[in-house]
Amino acid sequence: MKILMKTPLVEMDGDEMTRVLWQWIKDILILPFVDLKTEYYDLGLVERDKTDDKVTVDSANATLKYGVAVKCATITPNAQRVEEYSLKKMYKSPNGTIRAILDGTVFRAPILVDGITPYIPTWTKPIVIARHAYGDIYKAVDGSAGEGKAELVFTDRRGNKVTQTIHDFNGEGVVCAMHNTDKSIKSFARACFNYALDAKLPLWFSTKDTISKVYDGNFKKIFAEIYENEFKEKFQNAGIEYMYTLIDDVVARIVRSNGGIVWACKNYDGDVMSDMVATAYGSLAMMTSVLVSPDGIYEYEAAHGTVTRHYYKYIKGEQTSTNPVATIFAWSGALKKRGELDNLPDLVDFANRLEKATIDTIEAGEMTGDLVPLFKKEVVTPKKLNSKEFLQAIATRI
Repeated sequence: MKILMKTPLVEMDGDEMTRVLWQWIKDILILPFVDLKTEYYDLGLVERDKTDDKVTVDSANATLKYGVAVKCATITPNAQRVEEYSLKKMYKSPNGTIRAILDGTVFRAPILVDGITPYIPTWTKPIVIARHAYGDIYKAVDGSAGEGKAELVFTDRRGNKVTQTIHDFNGEGVVCAMHNTDKSIKSFARACFNYALDAKLPLWFSTKDTISKVYDGNFKKIFAEIYENEFKEKFQNAGIEYMYTLIDDVVARIVRSNGGIVWACKNYDGDVMSDMVATAYGSLAMMTSVLVSPDGIYEYEAAHGTVTRHYYKYIKGEQTSTNPVATIFAWSGALKKRGELDNLPDLVDFANRLEKATIDTIEAGEMTGDLVPLFKKEVVTPKKLNSKEFLQAIATRI
């Protein structure tokens, strides 16, 4: 008998090879065991173009309604993609749109497997990247400039203007303006402090306030005020520390560390550093990612792209050995949270068994090609499986 659900998950489908894996994961690992209920949104680039990206906004609003979503990897189109897909325009990142509406913090942590040693072997414990998920470059206004003066103008509600010169251009160039809000930064800070307390891990926060004295300085100030007023005593009682320092200093400290840290990053920093950390632990496809909003809304996703190179092989009829682990854990995380919120212990248990079966399969030596050169375990010889074979091997262990 299949496990029943009460409330639908918001299901956000995606693009290219991850879209193919998405359906296989459902067919092989979920639908045989769970009477799956979802409210489906197609965030593939074709549908986003057809709806002028309204489908992305609709999926985010549905997430606000139902509380839990699971998202496939999607394409953020560049000029080449606009031409390839004959798009009406160069749409913004769907993740950026969703995160702006949910106003949350993205927490990304590596999936640790016995037999896969990180490229930095001292990293024996997970490094959790806490990424602010609002504003900065993802909501920036940018454009081209020619000879002339680019200015930053702020007009208050009474009509008073403050004007600053960005640059006097003597030739062609580009300009970019970013923003953030104190409300969102405060939500980010509290989410990071609470996560660190729950995980009983020290929290390190980094910006570049020596260069961006007002913008990054505001992040530093807000974190310091909230820590002193709301969390200092709790951190001391838990025996963990909060540290602020410059991002280049944290990078050096992280490389020398044993892990076991929550590293809070601004939006762009978190995007870049989560990929660096994931790769250093073994593979971009071995990273969990969840967006948590201040109101307790959860959106689970894979922390990697759409695996374009494998998709082009797939559409030629070739077999691929694409790693689906991060996407599996997006589904298991969403099902687990849905089960917790709806008081469905069988659903929570299934999600836990799915994760254990995935790790057990790799530790038994059955894995996708990206993991084979990383895997070193006594008396176990790694065997490369194609994506569907790997999913079927997991299914036998659930």
